[in-house]
Amino acid sequence: MRSLDIGATGMLAQQLNVDVISNNIANMTTTGYKRQQAAFQDLLYQNLTRPGSTSSDTGTTVPSGMQVGLGVKTGAVYRIHSQGTVQITENELDLAILGRGFFQVNLPDGTFAYTRDGTFQINENGEIVTTQGFPIAPTITVPNNATAIDINQEGEVLATVQGQVAVQNLGQFQMVDFVNPTGLEAIGNNMYLETTASSTAVTGIANQLQFGRIQQGSLEQSNVDVVSEITKLISAQRAYEMNSNVISTSDEMLQTVSQLR
Repeated sequence: MRSLDIGATGMLAQQLNVDVISNNIANMTTTGYKRQQAAFQDLLYQNLTRPGSTSSDTGTTVPSGMQVGLGVKTGAVYRIHSQGTVQITENELDLAILGRGFFQVNLPDGTFAYTRDGTFQINENGEIVTTQGFPIAPTITVPNNATAIDINQEGEVLATVQGQVAVQNLGQFQMVDFVNPTGLEAIGNNMYLETTASSTAVTGIANQLQFGRIQQGSLEQSNVDVVSEITKLISAQRAYEMNSNVISTSDEMLQTVSQLR
């Protein structure tokens, strides 16, 4: 019976849907996290009678035909890069991006990663780094005698140095954007890698052209809407139950047939 396989595909699809939703809920407090959405597609159809086929020797055609669907499959699990809410932390090295763009990070293998997580710190060499210790690109070094750090909306890092009246410009955060940020590959630790689907990275300055502005002393929270995710979780659970009912009904029908004498 086709319905057995069809119900099984439906249960597998909803299982993946629940996996995606649960990951969103688990990361509801993750800095800079962007929620994911599962998209589904119908499977191939079995043509019992093809639409438009000839139904008589006079040339009449079948208007709709007879097609039986074979279930559902996962089409994609894509990421939604909408703006998350901004939380004030008052930490001078916490940065939030308001608008498009990513921070650029140097990985140990010499490649670049990209992140919306602006939780930065200073390592033993005075370099501004991520919580994993990876320096930002281009590297910005803070002198040991700096008493305060100011970062403006364009990402310029200005330090007040002990014994100097004028502030010292230490460098500038470089912003990166992509034609299709949904095509970035997530590698964990709130970081992404460039792929063919995302296009080549476009660099620029914050608060100019398409790039968003930088807000110091703040962090961008995840864009997960908990109420929406719980609602989708309930819908996925009900869909899973209904597909299991299809399998149970098909089993009962097969049992009836097997009992015929």
